[in-house]
Amino acid sequence: MSVRKPRSPHAGRVTMQDVARRVGVSAITVSRALRTPDKVAEALRLRIVQACEELGYVPNHAASALASARSQTIVVLIPSLSNVVFVDILAGIKEVLDRHGYHMLIGVTGYGPDEEEGLLRKYLQHSPDGLILTGIDHSPSVWELLRARGLPTVHTIETLDGGEHMSVGFSQFDSGYAAGRHLVERGCRRIGIVGAQLDPRSLRRCEGCRQALRDAGLYDAALEIMTPEKSSIGLGASLLQDLHAAHPDCDAVFFCNDDLAQGAVFQCGRLGLAVPQRMAIVGFHDLAGSAWTTPPLSTIATPRYQIGAAAAGLLMRHLAGEAVAERHVDLGFTLVQRETS
Repeated sequence: MSVRKPRSPHAGRVTMQDVARRVGVSAITVSRALRTPDKVAEALRLRIVQACEELGYVPNHAASALASARSQTIVVLIPSLSNVVFVDILAGIKEVLDRHGYHMLIGVTGYGPDEEEGLLRKYLQHSPDGLILTGIDHSPSVWELLRARGLPTVHTIETLDGGEHMSVGFSQFDSGYAAGRHLVERGCRRIGIVGAQLDPRSLRRCEGCRQALRDAGLYDAALEIMTPEKSSIGLGASLLQDLHAAHPDCDAVFFCNDDLAQGAVFQCGRLGLAVPQRMAIVGFHDLAGSAWTTPPLSTIATPRYQIGAAAAGLLMRHLAGEAVAERHVDLGFTLVQRETS
């Protein structure tokens, strides 16, 4: 009785050399087309991709990483996947990484510093080539971990004042200040501030608005509502009603997120409060639905997609060995005045 020889796990596996023979190029060209597609003519790249699909070739990233000391992986940590703000940033990151043959390992921290540290430690085991993190507020353990590993890192949504890391964002404080100043200039005098989630960035933009009111001599702590609850349209409607019930003379409100402000606009309609004549409202981020509330919402527009693209671009230039002259990029914000203020 003959004994069948065990089949090698690699038997029949399509290799990069097989793809190269199908296209009539070298294996190095195939590797370049898959790893750095922007460095290969588009027509040739498409032929290589087609050959990979026809042959069923799947790149062995582990082997490639060992050969090149590069994993072609970037770790991206964000607080939430349900918040469109971070989805927009991810879209910008992905477009740039795709062009350079990199892919993302996405971690969701849930706004928790301990969760951020745990995810970072876990994903560092995959030997990423770089990191893109949200914000500049990290636990001492995370900062120490970043220092010890020495990986190129870009912080998003806010900018650092210096240091070895890179950053792309805008001033949360200044944008909140602009919102508060706008309401003052529109003639409002009893101006409320409503914040939810209470992550460091929301707190900073609320503090900016607070300072604008202080500078105008109009700040009243009684007109503030701060809650750790998750920001939502329903919560905004509820908090507007609470604020109006407690302080019927309140004539304007800055909301730290557009979904809250959208809910407030809807609730004003239910309560018969004319907007902006009786109640002016300003939101933050200029989300997709904000131009379509009744009336359309005034807000602070933030360049979320551009932040993601610029952050990934900085990282790609750094990994390519290019000199990065501007390591901290402030993309600014825009006050969009519509009909609620």
